[in-house]
Amino acid sequence: MPLLDTSTTNRLFTGFLWSIAIMVAILLIGTVGYHLIGGDKYSLLDCFYMTFITIATIGYGEIVDLSEHPGGRVFTMVIAVAGISVMTYMTSIVTAFLIEGHISEALWRRRMEKHIHKLNNHYIICGIGRVGRNVAQELEATRRVYVVIDEDMNPINTHLEKHPSQMFIHGDGSDDEILQRAHIETARGVFAVTGDDSKNLMISLTAKQLNPAARVVARCHEIRNSEKLRKAGADAIVSPDFTGGLRIASAMIRPHVVSFLDQMLKSDEHLRVEEVAVPAGFGETTLAGLNLHDRDHIVVALRDGTRWVFNPDNQHPLRPGMTLVIMATPEGRRAVESALGWI
Repeated sequence: MPLLDTSTTNRLFTGFLWSIAIMVAILLIGTVGYHLIGGDKYSLLDCFYMTFITIATIGYGEIVDLSEHPGGRVFTMVIAVAGISVMTYMTSIVTAFLIEGHISEALWRRRMEKHIHKLNNHYIICGIGRVGRNVAQELEATRRVYVVIDEDMNPINTHLEKHPSQMFIHGDGSDDEILQRAHIETARGVFAVTGDDSKNLMISLTAKQLNPAARVVARCHEIRNSEKLRKAGADAIVSPDFTGGLRIASAMIRPHVVSFLDQMLKSDEHLRVEEVAVPAGFGETTLAGLNLHDRDHIVVALRDGTRWVFNPDNQHPLRPGMTLVIMATPEGRRAVESALGWI
């Protein structure tokens, strides 16, 4: 996030460079002028020093004797006025850069916090390290809104290099106040993916206390901690080591399935297998009654309580509590969500 917009930065930087160039010119003119006035009696260093203390208003006295040179004193006044004016201008530029930068940053953070407070059905990523950045990448690819929380600004800054407009909060994700600033009350889900199992446990517990309806997915290094995380409120626990082992085994015994799933993650259309629940209060209808275009999505399965219906026909009834499993682009998912009343 830049402290100043590009045009303002360029304007100040250009002005600063010009003021330096003018200051160098004044120093050269003053040095040559005093050397001509004083003659060979004074060295170039004496003349440069005379110019410098005049511009800096140090006032040590005349290094070059001007008592018999009225024109030299007029020259000194001109050098003093010009040099002091340029120094004042340079100081004003530096001050403007510092003040405008801090004000710009403060206003940006204020606008960001107001935007966060208006969010609904968004996601919160607690911990934006290597795992957190991969989570963010998937949310970006599927066009889902999220807020980043981390108590270390270094990983946040790393993420901001690629996503400069990303909403973030610098703080501890297990702190009630920090999660409330991320508008946990209306969040759809929380990712507790820091590198510390105990921290992820506290984030899960706090998130569930503040919003019991939010789904919490926690990262777990030690498998023995998974039950503790579940008791703390995590709806799903993922161990990167365990999941990585399963992925390695799948790549060996079902390579075409793995290749197909990988291709979905790499496609330009960002095709994904998604799930969309039928919300409470939704009027009973059929799949055909949603009036959706098949090219936007494919209904893979439908879950009705504990029963799975694979490849349901268009006349299959839809009721609140059911969940559609679809293969869709982000636009197709949004179309289904809109038809079901989520958007």
